[in-house]
Amino acid sequence: MTMEDAVPKTRHVARQMAEKLSLGFRRHDEREREAAIEAFAFVDTRQFSHVSEETAREASVAYVDALWAKDEVEQSCMRDGKLDTDALDEADWSDVRSAFARRASLVGMDARYAEQSTIAWRRHKTGGDYWTPMKRAQTYELRAALQNPDYPSKPRYGQSGHGPEAARYELGVELHDMRQWEQARDVMIPYFERILRSRRNQRRDTLVATND
Repeated sequence: MTMEDAVPKTRHVARQMAEKLSLGFRRHDEREREAAIEAFAFVDTRQFSHVSEETAREASVAYVDALWAKDEVEQSCMRDGKLDTDALDEADWSDVRSAFARRASLVGMDARYAEQSTIAWRRHKTGGDYWTPMKRAQTYELRAALQNPDYPSKPRYGQSGHGPEAARYELGVELHDMRQWEQARDVMIPYFERILRSRRNQRRDTLVATND
């Protein structure tokens, strides 16, 4: 396959990954645990290709465990049918953090992913700046997926920030909250294209080095 041939295939797979990511969150909302795992595993086995499919799937299970643990914490803070956000802010989120930590360990993410993800999902319900820790967490996830500890590696001035892909992920969450499924999918296609393209280039470079 030539590089030109690979481009539409990459975009097709990236679109599938974006669709499955959105589906995974919808299945979580619908309390369909196994369906959520299957959807997230489709994504993880492709974005974390540096580990085995079994390990990537276990990372998906850990992610779903974190989401279900989050729901249990939230349910424990319901008062007369309403969420007590003060109680939720003070609740024990250790099970959520532990599941995120397991995910990070499985695919070689920075361990700070777990804390930042936990803060993000807590604030997502209690209020406040959830988007900054979420983008930090996604930066750690992207570095693992890209196998590039320097992401986002901006080429010029304006070095602060978490990179366009991490920003896309947070926008996807906002669109999910608004039930704008198609836009949530579309905004994530370039996110996964970046990962797939990087991996394709890494394979090419390895092949060239082997043949030299």
